[in-house]
Amino acid sequence: MNRNIKLIATDIDGTLVKDSSPDIYPEMIDQIKRLLAKNILFTVASGRQYESIRSMFHQVAENIIYIAENGALIRRGEVNLSVIPMKYDYAIEIIKQLREYKNTCDFIVSTPDGSYLETKNKEFIDLIQFSYRNKFFLVEDILNEKIEIIKIAVYQKGSIRSLGEKIFVPQWQDKVKTCMAGEEWVDFMDASVDKGNALKFLQKHYQISSEETMAFGDNDNDIGMMKAAKYSYAVENALPGVKEAANYSCDSYSNKGVVKIIEQI
Repeated sequence: MNRNIKLIATDIDGTLVKDSSPDIYPEMIDQIKRLLAKNILFTVASGRQYESIRSMFHQVAENIIYIAENGALIRRGEVNLSVIPMKYDYAIEIIKQLREYKNTCDFIVSTPDGSYLETKNKEFIDLIQFSYRNKFFLVEDILNEKIEIIKIAVYQKGSIRSLGEKIFVPQWQDKVKTCMAGEEWVDFMDASVDKGNALKFLQKHYQISSEETMAFGDNDNDIGMMKAAKYSYAVENALPGVKEAANYSCDSYSNKGVVKIIEQI
């Protein structure tokens, strides 16, 4: 293996840990500290909100790079390197449509400075607060708020795959970037937003090549990263499309496959 790796990017849910887990296991934090000591950039690339990711990686929070909201927000330290808002007209249409599914689904609207909920579902609020540890505001009507929307995510407990693949993705894929983000989430963002594009942004920003980049993923929203890194790994539990896009494979999140590969370098 090429040992001149300068940038490592990994997804969280389904890649490092089980979906919606609030914490990262200690071995991963130890490995990140070793990477940073060797001046290797470490990036967490997730559909999660920035505050949620930062909470998970609080032991190394000031020293890693965040690709949050699938790439709609890229941040290092206190600096936003990139923010990509949605077209507001599309965001309004999506929010109005998702309200029609309020009996079975809940949704969250993200901005660069936190998220907004208008749900009355305590179980969903607890999920956002305690499992994802998001910074959020509970409001009566999101459309009355003057906010810059960078992502909308809709959630259905258990699985949203049928709704996502049959309704949301086909209906919106020609207008915005929409994808399955785990078994229970569908994400909507600006058409240009993609984890792969975010990784390419970092490569250009830090003058790092694809041959010097390693990436890990499991779901559809990780495919762009698989294509942007020469050393791209699909975990064993990844979807078929991710495995096809990746150049390598590794053990599942339950067997800490990412840590095993990082140890090899």
